[in-house]
This record gives sequence, C-alpha cells and structure tokens, in this order.
Amino acid sequence: MAPFCTKSTEKSSGDEETEFWTASLRESSRDTTPPVRPPQNQPHRRRSVEEDHNSLLASSSISSLIRGTRGHLNNFIESVGNWLVPSSTGRDDDVVSLDSCQSAYSPVRHQYNSGGGGHLMEPSSIHVPDNYYSVTIGEAQMVVLKRYQNLRLIGSGAQGIVCSAFDTVRNEQVAIKKLSRPFQNVTHAKRAYRELKLMSLVNHKNIIGILNCFTPQKKLDEFNDLYIVMELMDANLCQVIQMDLDHERLSYLLYQMLCGIRHLHSAGIIHRDLKPSNIVVRSDCTLKILDFGLARTAIEAFMMTPYVVTRYYRAPEVILGMGYKENVDVWSIGCIFGELIRGRVLFPGGDHIDQWTRIIEQLGTPDRSFLERLQPTVRNYVENRPRYQPTPFEVLFSDNMFPMTADSSRLTGAQARDLLSRMLVIDPERRISVDDALRHPYVNVWFDEIEVYAPPPLPYDHNMDVEQNVDSWREHIFRELTDYARTHDIYS
Repeated sequence: MAPFCTKSTEKSSGDEETEFWTASLRESSRDTTPPVRPPQNQPHRRRSVEEDHNSLLASSSISSLIRGTRGHLNNFIESVGNWLVPSSTGRDDDVVSLDSCQSAYSPVRHQYNSGGGGHLMEPSSIHVPDNYYSVTIGEAQMVVLKRYQNLRLIGSGAQGIVCSAFDTVRNEQVAIKKLSRPFQNVTHAKRAYRELKLMSLVNHKNIIGILNCFTPQKKLDEFNDLYIVMELMDANLCQVIQMDLDHERLSYLLYQMLCGIRHLHSAGIIHRDLKPSNIVVRSDCTLKILDFGLARTAIEAFMMTPYVVTRYYRAPEVILGMGYKENVDVWSIGCIFGELIRGRVLFPGGDHIDQWTRIIEQLGTPDRSFLERLQPTVRNYVENRPRYQPTPFEVLFSDNMFPMTADSSRLTGAQARDLLSRMLVIDPERRISVDDALRHPYVNVWFDEIEVYAPPPLPYDHNMDVEQNVDSWREHIFRELTDYARTHDIYS
C-alpha cells in the first residue's frame, strides 16, 4: 500500500509523530481499558493438523507440494497454473489491486490481447511513434514497443498497472509496469526515480531484474510516461500463504528473502515495504523481491516518517517514530514468515496506534530501556496504556500450526519457532540481524556463499536524495532512460 503521501514523507517525522501521539494521549490518558476487538473472521483461522491432513488427501496438487527438495517441486507448476487460470465467473471488469495481497501476479478474470482481445487506440487519439503501438488495458492506455505483444492485465493499483507480454525479440514472457502519474508531485517523482535507479543497480537472483525501460515520448518537455520491463513470475507470496508447505519449502523461501535483503543492505539500501504482495515466486520455488519505490538508504533512515511500510508489517521502531536501521526489514520478514505458518496476518492493526496495541498484546510491553529511547510524548502515551505480559511463542505458534516433521527431515517446527522468536523482537537492538538469521539452523541448510555473499549492488548516489522539484526528477529519469537505452537495450 502507498504510505501517507504528503511532503512529510521527505522530512523528519519528529513533529508529526509528536502531534499524533499528543492527540492520542489527550484522548486516552485516563483510559486503561484494553480495546475491545471484533472476533477474527473464521476463514482466516489456521486449520488443525487433522483438517490439514484431510485437505492434503483431498487435493492431489497440494499433496504433491509436501514432497521433494529444493528446485524439485514436481507438481508445483500445475498448482501455479491453477492459480493463474482466469475464472469463468464474476464480472469481466474485475481488476486485481496492486495495493493489497491481491497484487501483481495474482489471478485476474479478464484478458486483453493486443492482437485482438484488447482495445486498440484510434491513431488520432494519441501520438504513437514509429516502432510503438497503443492499446487500452482496462482503463489504462498503454503505448508500448511493438516487440511486446499479447498484453494481458495482471493487476493495477495506486503505483501503476502491470501486464504480462510476449517479448518477440527475446522470445520470452515478460512483465511490463507502467508507473501511474510519476510526475504528479515530488513524492511520486522521487519514488519513480528510486525504483528505476535501484532496479538498474541491483544484480541478485533473489531481486527482480530489469530487462528494459522506455518511454514513447522522445523529448524531455513531453515526457510523462515511464514503462519498466521485468522478469515475469508465476505468483506472489499471497497465494503461497494459502498453501500447506512443508519445512523444506518454508525454510527455502525464508532463506531467499534473507539473501535478497542482505544484497540490498550490502549497499546500504533498506527496502522499507516488504509484504507478501511484493515478493514473487516461480513454480520451481525461486523467490524474488520487487517494488523499490519506497527503498531508502540507511544514511537517511534515522528520522523518517512512520508511513513507510504497509501497516501490518511495520516494525515497532517505525510505528513509534524512533528512526530505524537495516533490521527494520527483518521484522517485516518475520511477520511474513509468521503469516506463512499461521495462515493469517499476525498484527492486523486498524491504524498505527492499534498496530502497536496488537503487537504488545502478543509480544508484551517492552522494558524500561526501550521506553527511555522514545520521544517524551510518545513514551508518555505508551506508559499510560495497559501493560501486557508476553505470550510464549509456544502458544503464539503452537505445534499444530507447523507442518508435520518427517523422520528424515533436518528441519523442525521448534527451529522455525526459535527463529521467529528472534525476528519478532520489539527492541531493534535485540532483534536478530540478517547475517545471524542466515546462520540459524532453520535456514543454514541452504547456505551458499555465492548467493549470500554475492557482489553488492553498484553504489547509489546519495546526493540524489536532496530536495528537488518535479521538473528536476523528470530530467533525472529521462536521462536514466536515455542512458539505459544506449548501454543496455542492444535490441533497440
């Protein structure tokens, strides 16, 4: 989801955080009653072991998932195919939102083909350069290179629209993302620059790769549309959360998340927006992290706005306006890992005060050393709320939530629970680091130095993060596109 998008996303969060928590303190300074919550929806309940067993017997595709080893997921491709088959029911104009767990690489119900299924634009409605053609996908107008054919809508949201397409030059399926109104304001423009620049700098098997980028506008003063071509994956992690995976797959997915994030951190880049819909997988269990629009350098991260990470995966130090460092991404990965095990969101807060309450209800109120590092107003509020004792992780993640451990397996539910207890730590100074998580027994079985210690991304120019206006960002992005076409796009 997009964060709170005002100019405040580019400045210190101290003032706005103090204002927010001061107002909250005034409203509830004498209220010590724990908030009353509606019951959780039953469909999100994690099934019992017996129910899981019956489900596995009833589904041959799911049953096949709990066999095999890394890279040998015999019938996983069939399962992914089932996810991606367009439904014959429902309205034709249903579009998947990229801002939720139904995101890019989620199944959609309507297909648009540039070869006949889509709505080709009239030539007079827009200027289409040579070697481009125009097609309407849903409500979006796409003007793409002719090499990309058979466009199919994957999803859309506040950040843009994503289509699959066949690249007739590379002879492969790709994903094309058109950024939504990249020059609407400074925040959008800066985010577009970061996404394009960081994707061109990173080079790791667990980070989505950029294959091309282009714009149909050939002059800077006409430049308004930005297209990024990426690898096409089979599904996002939201679908995987609904599946019953064995320990080998759970630990391998977690290992790849940690490898990808370590690669970013090695260049001082914090992702800041990790969530299931920003993590995509292939049928062979390959995992890649995408969407770098909110990524930030560690140098900048000390006093940042809390509106950076999708709320459910937001770390306590972000919620409380403390500033943060690289292991803010470890908390998010821990939330995703816990969701894979529990089958539902761990901390589904309605706002960031409710988010904080849901965290401490399960993990307990932090100790004095943590509270003393809070801003005075925030500390005042937190200290005036009810105190909670931590619930043991053996209760939060009981044995029946984990897959059954095979006699020959090196991986156990106890190991997974132990790693979770080290990742989901409120105090970032006590939270496990990415490097230590990669050495944990539940993940270390996959450890490969080539993957873990891959060369870091090319350096990011921190000077680019100074305050600039929209026209400056437009010029920087246009220059990036021009440079990329000259140095990378050998196919023109």
